[in-house]
Amino acid sequence: MPAPTDVTLSPDVRDAAERVMGLVASTDRLGVAYSGGVDSAVLLALAVRGLGPDRVIAILGVSPSLAADERSAAHDVAAFIGAQVVEVATHEGENPAYLANGPDRCFHCKDELFTRISDDVVDAYGLGAVAYGENADDARRPDRPGSLAATEHRVLRPLAAAGLDKAMVRRIAHELALPCADKPAAPCLASRIPHYEEVSPAKLAQIESVESALRALGFADSRVRHHGDVARIELATADLQRAVSPGLREAVQRAAADAGFRFAAIDLAGIQSGAFTLPLVDVSGRPDESAPAAHGAARA
Repeated sequence: MPAPTDVTLSPDVRDAAERVMGLVASTDRLGVAYSGGVDSAVLLALAVRGLGPDRVIAILGVSPSLAADERSAAHDVAAFIGAQVVEVATHEGENPAYLANGPDRCFHCKDELFTRISDDVVDAYGLGAVAYGENADDARRPDRPGSLAATEHRVLRPLAAAGLDKAMVRRIAHELALPCADKPAAPCLASRIPHYEEVSPAKLAQIESVESALRALGFADSRVRHHGDVARIELATADLQRAVSPGLREAVQRAAADAGFRFAAIDLAGIQSGAFTLPLVDVSGRPDESAPAAHGAARA
């Protein structure tokens, strides 16, 4: 199988890829804020394709909100691309504003990541710029306060700037044969905790434990929402019936109990992206003024 740098792309995919590569072509050395998801992996692959592996590094933020298997998979995808990975320990869990878990939580997480990159990576690796994998669909969503942090830190967003939506990102990933081409979206573990309920390492560990068990049971995409004693489990709609079938139902319940939950509930609505944040933000992406003011608001 040819390396991603050597694959011949179909005409419209090649045009999209070249727009992205053109946006970073003048950068001497580029750091890509990288998670192993399809967006950041496509950005990383195109950067390596355009600049060469010696001029690109993948920067992986590591904290309790990153699941262990996500961390391992991210390294595997970067190795397939041929990119060096630099891990950066982030400490958003020491920030009271992050722990308070308002709808601006992602701002504080990304602000910590980009600050650590600026302080610990940019000079050490001689980076001329840092980019991250926001796509054009993400740029239109109001529940992405992390984009405010990217703006403040002058982080590039070449996929969005080149007009690549999620569908095109997936097409590029498939044509480059990236291992994560069909990988479901995997928001950080903290996104499973309702806003204004504190984020803690113990809760994150419970969530990770159940989601890992669900993957082992064959559920490729899941969210375990933490509601105290209750694990509210969101699955792809095609998996709902299977989850309550004899044998699997008991295994799902056992996974929740082993993680410290008293109850396991299957949410009949399936997976709901942004379900906690969207009701609390207005169209500008800022917290709704009707939300509890004591918890603060995202910086604009």
